[in-house]
Amino acid sequence: MSDLSHPAIQRVVQAAARKGVKLDITIFDDSTHTAEEAAAVVGADLGQIVKSLVFVAPRAGGRLAPIVCLVSGRNRVDLAQLAAVTGEAAIRRATAREARDLTGFSIGGIPPFGHGHDVRIVMDPDLCPYPVVWASAGTDAAIFPVPPGTLRILANALVAPIAEEAWIPAAIGIETRMRFETGGSTA
Repeated sequence: MSDLSHPAIQRVVQAAARKGVKLDITIFDDSTHTAEEAAAVVGADLGQIVKSLVFVAPRAGGRLAPIVCLVSGRNRVDLAQLAAVTGEAAIRRATAREARDLTGFSIGGIPPFGHGHDVRIVMDPDLCPYPVVWASAGTDAAIFPVPPGTLRILANALVAPIAEEAWIPAAIGIETRMRFETGGSTA
C-alpha cells in the first residue's frame, strides 16, 4: 500500500488527531528511509529531518523499556548523555526487531508518536530553531512537516541535549573538538 490508508500511516494520523492536529502527509515514490534521502526528497536542510531512533533500557524479567529519540538529521545520539537525561544506568540501541516490537513500526518509518506501546520520547534541541521539521508518518516513504513546538506536544517529548559532540577540522588543519550550539553536531 502506498496511500494514506496504510495502517501505519493511519495510526500516526489518529494519534495527531487525538491532540487536535491535522497532518499534511506526503507519500513519495522515492524512499525517505534515511535522513539524507528525506532531505533530498523534500528539499530541506539535513538538520530539519527528524530521525526517530529507538533505544532500550533493561527491566526486571528481561523486559525492555523503549526510549525514542527524536534527533536532528545532522546528529548522532550520545549514549552517556541519553543515560544521564533519562536516569537509566544501562541503555543501548534497539535491534530492528526490538524497535518494531516496541513501537509497532519498522526502522526507516518510525514516527515520533503513535507507537503501539507506552514509549518515553526525548527530543534533540537542535530541531527547535527550525520553523518546520520533517518526520516519518509510519512508512519509509511517508513524511510530514511540523513545527518543532507542535512536534514536542504531539510526542509528549522531553527536550534535552542528547547529541554527540563532533570533531571539526580547524582552519589550520588541526582537529578541534567543538559543539555546534545552533546547527547540529554530526552528520
